[in-house]
Amino acid sequence: MNALTITLGTVGALLSLVCWYVFIRGGLRMFNMVRLGQPAPERWHPIIPRFKQMIVEFAAHTKMVKFRTVGWAHWLVMIGFMLGAIVWFEAYGQTFNPEFHWPLIGDTAAYHLIDELLGLGTVIGITVLIVIRQLNHPRKPERQSRFAGSNFNAAYFVEAVVLIEGLGMIFVKAGKIATYGHANPWTDFFTMNLATLLPANSNMVAVFAFIKLMSGMIWLYIVGTRINWGVAWHRFTAFPNIYFKRMDDGTVALGAAKPMMSGGKVLEMEEADPDVDAFGAGKIEDFSWKGWLDFTTCTECGRCQSQCPAWNTGKPLSPKLLITSLRDHSHAKAPYLLAGGKKDMAGDEVGLVDAEGNVDQAKLDLIPQAARDEADRKLVADAIEGGIIDPEVLWSCTTCGACVEQCPVDIEHVDHIIDMRRYQVLIESEFPSELAGLFKNLENKGNPWGQNSKDRLNWINEMEFEIPVFGKDADSFQDYEYLFWVGCAGAYEDRAKKTTKAVAELLATAGVKFMVLGADETCTGDSARRAGNEFLFQQLAMQNIETLNTVFEGVEQSKRKIVVTCAHCFNALGNEYPQVGGDYEVVHHTQLLNRLVRQKKLIPVSSVSEDVTYHDPCYLGRHNKVYDAPRELMAASGSNLKEMPRHGERSMCCGAGGARMWMEENIGKRINIDRVDEALATNPKKIATGCPFCRVMLTDGVTARQEGGAHEGVEVVDVAQLMLESITRVEASTLAENIKVIPRERSPQENLVAEETAEVEEAERIEPVEEPVEAKSAPAAPAPKAGGLKMKGLAKPPGAKAPAAAAPEKAAESEPAGAPAAKPKGLGLAGGAKAPGGKGLQLKGKAPGAKAAGSAAPAEAPAAAPADATVDSSADVTATESTPTVKPKGLAVKSGFKKPGAKAPGKPSAPATQTPAFEAPAAETTASEAPAAEAPTAATETKPTVKPKGLAVKSGFKKPGAKAPGKPAETSAPVDAAPAEAPDAAPAVSEATGNENSDEANGAGAPTPPKPKAGGLGFAPGTKVPGRKK
Repeated sequence: MNALTITLGTVGALLSLVCWYVFIRGGLRMFNMVRLGQPAPERWHPIIPRFKQMIVEFAAHTKMVKFRTVGWAHWLVMIGFMLGAIVWFEAYGQTFNPEFHWPLIGDTAAYHLIDELLGLGTVIGITVLIVIRQLNHPRKPERQSRFAGSNFNAAYFVEAVVLIEGLGMIFVKAGKIATYGHANPWTDFFTMNLATLLPANSNMVAVFAFIKLMSGMIWLYIVGTRINWGVAWHRFTAFPNIYFKRMDDGTVALGAAKPMMSGGKVLEMEEADPDVDAFGAGKIEDFSWKGWLDFTTCTECGRCQSQCPAWNTGKPLSPKLLITSLRDHSHAKAPYLLAGGKKDMAGDEVGLVDAEGNVDQAKLDLIPQAARDEADRKLVADAIEGGIIDPEVLWSCTTCGACVEQCPVDIEHVDHIIDMRRYQVLIESEFPSELAGLFKNLENKGNPWGQNSKDRLNWINEMEFEIPVFGKDADSFQDYEYLFWVGCAGAYEDRAKKTTKAVAELLATAGVKFMVLGADETCTGDSARRAGNEFLFQQLAMQNIETLNTVFEGVEQSKRKIVVTCAHCFNALGNEYPQVGGDYEVVHHTQLLNRLVRQKKLIPVSSVSEDVTYHDPCYLGRHNKVYDAPRELMAASGSNLKEMPRHGERSMCCGAGGARMWMEENIGKRINIDRVDEALATNPKKIATGCPFCRVMLTDGVTARQEGGAHEGVEVVDVAQLMLESITRVEASTLAENIKVIPRERSPQENLVAEETAEVEEAERIEPVEEPVEAKSAPAAPAPKAGGLKMKGLAKPPGAKAPAAAAPEKAAESEPAGAPAAKPKGLGLAGGAKAPGGKGLQLKGKAPGAKAAGSAAPAEAPAAAPADATVDSSADVTATESTPTVKPKGLAVKSGFKKPGAKAPGKPSAPATQTPAFEAPAAETTASEAPAAEAPTAATETKPTVKPKGLAVKSGFKKPGAKAPGKPAETSAPVDAAPAEAPDAAPAVSEATGNENSDEANGAGAPTPPKPKAGGLGFAPGTKVPGRKK
């Protein structure tokens, strides 16, 4: 040691104390910020599989190597950073004593070899990455650069420090060899040659060590003060982000959409309250802590951006920029949230308040003004309103999953987008106008096209052989192998019907016993869920599960098999229905047909012998990893497969996913046109796919290109059609005989299995609850006619009343028949609250967050009189409150349970004179069907007393699409509610059912109320042809 080395060593040690302090403080700030997110307890377990997956992704670089050159270069830099830290810490001693090395291991051959390889690997790796960044710099056309929008200052800084560190390892070692010798050609093969160019000087070694040490110290200080530099912090945050990924089996967060969660639990709609629960993400703090970790971990590498179909066709959406925008907003708002700040839906401060609820200005003044201003910004709004995410950005996403598939640090872009859409739909009622028609058609007709359910059988009439329909040709699934789920497109869309008929003929040719549901089939709800309408999705899912469970009644779990032709139905039935209680074995038709070919049940005899390119549907490929079956099926048919440049897991989306099928594209190039251009560039005779949505979009794209006179004769087909061309067609009579099932008696063993299965299902569906004494005294309600969601037994349709508790037998015998119960309309939704796609959420009685209107009204003005009151006026019978006898499931709101945001049953509401006229009960039956004594109530106009929040429609405020409050009803509506439903208002006639009987429903001679103006989620006139401009 000498004066220089002592000085260098002392300065380095003192500066390192400051730098380490700043870095650790920055890390703690980041940790505290991430904790601001909602709980996500499901992310921690199981520990061993998650930890194993983290090690595999880190060590093998499984995500990075998808970009081959970048993969190995980044691996070298990563190893150099991690193991190079050991060499870097050695510089503390080398600044004092240039000859210093680690005790025990520092002078071994293994350590010298590792030092050599780390230094060279780091320099080579970072040099390659620097070159790649420059070759893809946005100085070229911006849309072609995956680095467009990235923070180049941060990237350049990190690259420079890594390069200096790598050179530091090399030059310190070479300097020591030049000064002290001891080189070994096996372990110092590069540095020993470099040492020949350096002088023998110990001070030089100390200076090299000091530079290496200081470069690291500067990195610690700069990065510690800039915790939004994901390109630097991902070295630490990527490990937990991979460990805490949504799928504990190591797969990416695709397939099933993440359930809507609040407070770390799956949100149950019957107990949800928008004033308390988070309906999706309307504020940055509504995201889970895993979401905050995602935002912080983003490296801005732009892989997601390079694969995004929206970005590549000129749309404003970039998955990278979306995540970085959320990151910057979260970091800017964090001081306000960490100080305890919180705003309600109306934007009023409810976090920093005193004991009396007044805003604590002193505490607010301690928060930086920038953070307070950031807290006032909307999460989703246009630039004029100061929003963080523009609506055009949010609704451009096709949820294809290309971003999630490519992200090297497992950021869950699609989950965050769907969460933001949920809030916009369920709370703000802000979404593209085309979706109003979609929601209304799904709610009222059970399909996106708004067709009648009976028309689902039309394709069967076009077949030359009979296809068994459940409930018509077959009453039991016994001895059938598959239920053929046709899907909405397969039943209604002419192009998709060709696929349906081809699959049906192929299955019959192979002798597969299958049946269809026919008119009982309903949309799976995929588009509704991807559009953010979780409420409607769960309704459709519950309806389908009820139907499927009826079909599979008594069938053991392993034999509940469904085959589908639609990739979206495939994903919903197989991945998402288990979330709401539907567990079935679901296969795609390409999988089943390929299996039949392997089993020699389908034997191709004539080769298609044409050039065919295949488009991978996103929801079959990326979301479910089905890549081989369609290609093997094409090969079996004799097709000459010509792959597009983007295929497999990097396939380009057709533009139909994420409910984009039903929306117009008004910005940039149409996605389906872009995909068709890529397909036509292979000069195919046919374009094959395995999804009806893709087929519609690709066909429209091909048609658009052929209008210019190019590529005449190119046809878009399903893979099943290629197979049908290659086999020997069978006579219709033979096909009918192949799928015919002769009813037979079940064996004792089969009966036993069926009974056990039924008992298990019944035990899971119903949990008996001891009936209270009060409930036993309540008169029995007439059994409602099955309608809406057609739920059997004690289960009920979402939004409908629960079955009344059974009354004593004597009372039931003596009670004459009253007015019939109102039949639920559409999806069994009733009441004044608003459902996406209709007028209001259609939650019976009230909107989430609003006061229950007219519930448990005083006796002077009852909300709903018993139906038999006119028969026995001397008996003063009052329906008593009863506790639920069945545990509610899904969206079912049972009697006695609290409706979303409503008061508990039995609590009196405001006096009748304060009840707005638009919340007065209405009836659907005519006066002649359910006579009742007229009891007009003069509803006086009231002024609003509380500022409305979210969906909360307070007294005196106008509901979306409803008449202004304060207009008294001229005559009372006929009452047909069951006595047990007296505490709640009778179901109002939904806008979706039309106004044909409005005169009768409003009383004889009453003027017809004006048709409400479409608003909120109301249906906008004019729907678009899927994949085609209006």
